[in-house]
Amino acid sequence: MFEERDQDAVTALSLRAWAPVFSSLEELLGESGVYSQMHPDWRADQQQAVQAACRTEGMHVWIAELGTVVAGFVAARLDHENSMGEIYMIAVDPAYQGKGIGSLLTSFALQWFKDNGMALAMVETGGDPGHAPARRSYEQAGFAHLPIARYFKKL
Repeated sequence: MFEERDQDAVTALSLRAWAPVFSSLEELLGESGVYSQMHPDWRADQQQAVQAACRTEGMHVWIAELGTVVAGFVAARLDHENSMGEIYMIAVDPAYQGKGIGSLLTSFALQWFKDNGMALAMVETGGDPGHAPARRSYEQAGFAHLPIARYFKKL
């Protein structure tokens, strides 16, 4: 379970984990001017988003530790009205990726959803190359992919 003392480690690993994602987004959207408009300082934005997720009422955060190292985390919440659990945020430090930690965190969240009577689970990710490992992980966990198109234009 996440404790306040884990905040710095969780934030730092998330920034390392998501650097390739933002690099991918910049490559896809950079020339259009959309990327610089959306993410003038992605690190500051993501740091704030991770910290907010860890402090939001109703959000539950768990960490994966290897010895004394925080190797990953998952933030999840329950939507009782729709009987759906949502994996809101998940990241594994790049130094520990490919070792099944993301799958274990996903499985843990799914079991928590079941234990709390949820009928559905949802996770959202990007369609860009930087999110490919996440998509593979979710598909391996049995999630069905619903293609959604989202377009952006700088004005």
